[in-house]
Amino acid sequence: MTSKFPQHFLWGGAVAANQVEGAYQAHGKGLSTSDAQPQGIFGGITPRVAGDSGIKDVAIDFYHRYPEDIALFAEMGFTCLRTSIAWTRIFPQGDEDTPNEEGLAFYQRLFDEMAKYGIQPLITLSHYEMPYGLTQKYGGWGSRQTIGFFERYARTVFERYKHQVKHWLTFNEINMSLHAPFTGVGLPEDSSKSEIYQAIHHQLVASAKAVKACHDIIPDGKIGNMLLGGIVYPLSCRPEDVLASQRQNRDWLFFGDVQARGYYPAYMQRYFRENGVQLEITDDDRQALRETVDFISFSYYMSGCSTADQAHNHSARANILKMVPNPHLASSQWGWQIDPLGLRYLLNELYDRYQKPLFIVENGLGAKDQVEADGSINDDYRIRYLNDHLVQVGEAIDDGVEVMGYTSWGPIDLVSASTAEMSKRYGFIYVDRDDSGAGSLARRRKKSFYWYRDVIRSNGASLTSGG
Repeated sequence: MTSKFPQHFLWGGAVAANQVEGAYQAHGKGLSTSDAQPQGIFGGITPRVAGDSGIKDVAIDFYHRYPEDIALFAEMGFTCLRTSIAWTRIFPQGDEDTPNEEGLAFYQRLFDEMAKYGIQPLITLSHYEMPYGLTQKYGGWGSRQTIGFFERYARTVFERYKHQVKHWLTFNEINMSLHAPFTGVGLPEDSSKSEIYQAIHHQLVASAKAVKACHDIIPDGKIGNMLLGGIVYPLSCRPEDVLASQRQNRDWLFFGDVQARGYYPAYMQRYFRENGVQLEITDDDRQALRETVDFISFSYYMSGCSTADQAHNHSARANILKMVPNPHLASSQWGWQIDPLGLRYLLNELYDRYQKPLFIVENGLGAKDQVEADGSINDDYRIRYLNDHLVQVGEAIDDGVEVMGYTSWGPIDLVSASTAEMSKRYGFIYVDRDDSGAGSLARRRKKSFYWYRDVIRSNGASLTSGG
C-alpha cells in the first residue's frame, strides 16, 4: 500500500521508568508509590525495606543497560522514544528544596544516548508514580501543597533538559485515578468521591502549571496531556444505552476537556451536584487552568460497551475499566478485547472534539511468548494486532485527523503495571526474566522486531490492509 503517514511522523515505542529501570534505591532515589505496590497498581500497598527483591526493584535493569537497549531501538529505526522521569530520582521525598544531582545526571546521559541515534525523547513527568514521602507526610494529591512540589519538579527538569527534550507529557493516563486512587493521586483506595475529585482537581491545576512552565522555559517545546482512551460503544441501539455510553465516555473525556479547553464542563458540574461532590476551586485555580496543552496524547488497547441494564454492568469485572464485553470482538489472553477499528473511531472523536494534534503514545498486545528450540520467537499474533491497528491509524489520517506519531507500548519486555508480571510481554525485544525474577536479562529480537523495522523504513507503506 502507499503510505498514508506524513513525512515527519514520529515512530517509536513507549516505556515507564518504574517498569524498566530497576535500581529502585540507587544514587539517592527515594521510594515511589510504585515501589510500594510490588504486585502492580491493583495489588495494594506494601511498604518496602532496603534489600527487598520485588520484581520491579530490578525490572529489566534499563538503568544500567540503556545503551544496549537504545541501540536496539535505533536498529529498528525509532525516531521517538517515550519514557518517564522517576520523580523520586530528582526529589527523593518530594518536598526537598534542592534536587538530587545524581538523578538529574542519569537522565542527561540517557537523553545524550538517544541523541546519538537521532531519537527524540517524549518524556512523561509522572507515570503512575509519585514520591511515597508525599503520600505519607501530606496525603498525596489530596493536599494543595503537592501542586507546588510538582511545579518545582517540573521547572527543575525543564531547565535541565530544555536543549535535549522538546516533547513532554504531564500525567500518564490521568483518568485512571478514578479506578486506582493510590496509583493516580496517592489516596487510599477507600477514599470518597469528594476526596478523589479534590485530589484530581489539584492534579489538573498542577498539570496546567507545568504546561505554563514548559511554555516559559522551552519556547520551542510542546507539552501534552495523556489519557487512557477507554472508549465505549452502546451495547444496543436503545436510547438508554446510547445515553449510558455517552455518560461513561464523559467520565474520562472530562480530563481532556479541562486540559484542552481550560475549564470544567457543565456536565461535570451537574455530576458533582447530583453526587454530593463539593470542590474547593479558587480563582487562582481557574486562572491556572486556562493554560492548555499543545496536543492530546492517549493510550489505546481496547474498547468496550456500556448499557443502562444494571445486571450487565454488574457482571463487567474482567478488565481494568469495568467495560461490558462486546459480543462482536475477540479477546487477548488477558481478556482485553481487540478492536482495531476502535482506534480509528477514537482518533476521529478526539480530533473532532479538540481540534488539536493527537499522539498515540501506547498501543500493544500483552501475550505469553514462546522461545523456540532455535532461539526464535515467532510472535505473529503481535504483528497481526499492531498491523491492523496501524492500518486504522492510516485511515484516520486519510480522514483528516492530525496524528503526530505512534509509540507502541513496551517495545522491549517489561514488568506489567497492572499485575507486575514479566510473562505478560509486549516487546519486539525479549528479555530473559520470568515472573519470579529468575533469568539472565539477556535481550533477544523477536520476529516482530524485523516487522516493525520494515514498517518504520517504509513509513507505514509495508502495512497490510485486512492483515
